[in-house]
Amino acid sequence: MRLWSNAWAGVVPFLRFDAEIRRVVCTTDAIESVNARIRKAVRARGHFPNEAAALKCVCMAVMSLDPTGAGRKRWTMRWKPALQAFDGRLSIGRR
Repeated sequence: MRLWSNAWAGVVPFLRFDAEIRRVVCTTDAIESVNARIRKAVRARGHFPNEAAALKCVCMAVMSLDPTGAGRKRWTMRWKPALQAFDGRLSIGRR
């Protein structure tokens, strides 16, 4: 209970956002999917002779997640309401 009391000042502003924005910000499905694919690739390979081989395996697993780019379009559509809510304070493609 004390944890909630201490964090309440940060929780209340978040609850003022629309449900769509909260869903995009809070979703962990994409992160869990990436972690599962990396674990699967590492488990299938077994032991690695060095760190470079392990990093290459992880890199290849991540690169194979969305080879067509369809996921990028889907996430762009989901983030549009959030970008509109912040009215120019966030920009697409900012580096």
